[in-house]
Amino acid sequence: MRKVSYKIIIDSCGELPEELKQDSHFESVPLTLRVDDFEMIDDSTFDQKLFLKKVAESPNVPKSACPSPEAYMKACQTDAEDVFIVTLSAKLSGSYNSAVLGRELYLEEAGEKNIYVVNSRSASVGQTLIGKKAAELEEAGYSFSEVVKRIEQFTDEMRTYFVLESLETLRKAGRLSNLKAFVAGKLQIKPLMGSDPEGGIVQLATGRGMKKTLDLLVNYAIDHTQNQKEKILAISHCNCPERAAQVKERFEQMGEFKEIMVLNTAGVSTLYAGDGGIIVTV
Repeated sequence: MRKVSYKIIIDSCGELPEELKQDSHFESVPLTLRVDDFEMIDDSTFDQKLFLKKVAESPNVPKSACPSPEAYMKACQTDAEDVFIVTLSAKLSGSYNSAVLGRELYLEEAGEKNIYVVNSRSASVGQTLIGKKAAELEEAGYSFSEVVKRIEQFTDEMRTYFVLESLETLRKAGRLSNLKAFVAGKLQIKPLMGSDPEGGIVQLATGRGMKKTLDLLVNYAIDHTQNQKEKILAISHCNCPERAAQVKERFEQMGEFKEIMVLNTAGVSTLYAGDGGIIVTV
């Protein structure tokens, strides 16, 4: 088995559980969040309650700025032989393109190195699952090229689902059509949203009220997930641990997953999910 020497860089849209925050193989590169003239870095100092308060008080849509290429370049400055950068979907952010440029800048300056940028085609805990998979493959002793191949296959098969209290932030950020956001808001319909194979956002179903739509999410995810016993299911919630616990319980009752992990959203996911939002990736 080859020597394990790797680093996994995940932009801060991806939530890291405590054990990965303490794992030297992992590093988070932060985005910047803005509400009017208030700015917050999406790192260990992120204060979710303060940020949600600022969002609630402002009539304007909050915004995020992706890490600079230089930030990614700096993160690549490591003795690790293999480096993987996992970004939120290129359909949703400039983070992927920034990481690609950061990789190129590093290689121009330092020469050859195994660095691969993964377009998660997801966000939030989807990025977390990809990072965990990359670490698992590295620890198993696979070659860099084989890890890349298997990570892309893993990403192809992965799907993300979410239900939000409001679609307004996504709509104002240009991620949804005005019509869908309007209908959802006026009729109290809660759409079940998800990622398409390219990492864009699509509407999968609709329900009346949060509880019924979360039930739809559980049923939809189970119906569209093969080989459940081999897969980790990840749930991220925005300031609603009880709701997340109920969703976890439903998955435990109806599915047979290898593991179910629950995390609170970090900054970027908090911005887009909004207070009470639930995201599931498997």
